[in-house]
Amino acid sequence: MVSRFATAIIVVAVVTAGAGLSRVGAAAGQDGLWLTGQFLVATEKLRDPRFDHTVIYLIQHDADGAMGLVVNRPIGPMPAAQMLEAFGLDTHGVTGNLHVHYGGPVQPGRGFVLHTADYTEPSTRIVRDGIAMTAERKILSAIARGKGPRQSLFAFGYAGWAPDQLEGEIRDGAWITVSADATLLFDADHARKWERATARLRIRL
Repeated sequence: MVSRFATAIIVVAVVTAGAGLSRVGAAAGQDGLWLTGQFLVATEKLRDPRFDHTVIYLIQHDADGAMGLVVNRPIGPMPAAQMLEAFGLDTHGVTGNLHVHYGGPVQPGRGFVLHTADYTEPSTRIVRDGIAMTAERKILSAIARGKGPRQSLFAFGYAGWAPDQLEGEIRDGAWITVSADATLLFDADHARKWERATARLRIRL
């Protein structure tokens, strides 16, 4: 059964379908200077309920700010045909569900797909270490038909920071940063992602 929250997300998707999936800004800076491609992990000091015990994959971090997707807040399965229809895509022969996640509080009606880099579109951004992000709605059609990337995570909304804002929150102890990889990013055991990501800091120390 599709939850009320998931159904509400479909309604939002219908409203924004004409715009397709949202795009993000320019690529991040040089390796070593920025946190692009790493996990941002909420600490116990972070009191914002929107980010409580979240793990965020950073797609962009540069002088213009930061942008990432929460990867451990599943909303639930939604009928694939219903989702494709909401985005104005062909539903012929489509069955099964698409699994939808909460990506963050900014622009909750916009969709983003994190995925392995074995699948690309002209607009696909290769983030780092074989992980990519596509903000093109036809990737949903490919996923629904079993022709998409080997692994993927589809989310509505994103987390965003103004220039120097994230750096200040890290200095205040609200976040830690740890290495990211496809194994943890796409793991279906979302309930343990925060614990496992946090453990990576202890291992590094």
